[in-house]
Amino acid sequence: MFSKLGQVMLYVNNQDESLAFWTEVAGFHIVDEVILDGGMRWIEIAPAKDSQTSIILHDKEVVARMSAGVNLGTPSLMFFTDDLDRLYADLSAKHVTVGEIVEMPTGRVFNFADNEKNYFAVMERKV
Repeated sequence: MFSKLGQVMLYVNNQDESLAFWTEVAGFHIVDEVILDGGMRWIEIAPAKDSQTSIILHDKEVVARMSAGVNLGTPSLMFFTDDLDRLYADLSAKHVTVGEIVEMPTGRVFNFADNEKNYFAVMERKV
């Protein structure tokens, strides 16, 4: 039986630029960064140091060479926040592409794009 989602793999064209976006713009923290066998660079980031789920920034080209046939498309990620308006304003002020805030039955949500134009969603759940 599964107990939680631990890591999400995000395949990027430029790990340094993606790391800068996620840490400097989105406010994530580096959990771990190592070089694995075959020269694969493992960069693990999370929204907070004690997060249960993290994102691994993988070099798309290296993964394609090492694991032919792996789907390197962008995963669909839903982030959660306790203050949607503040996060929306913060990302907008940093010139991040953001969509409109939409009211859903489960809460308010908007999407945003990272430096490589991958889109993600953020939701503030109704209590």
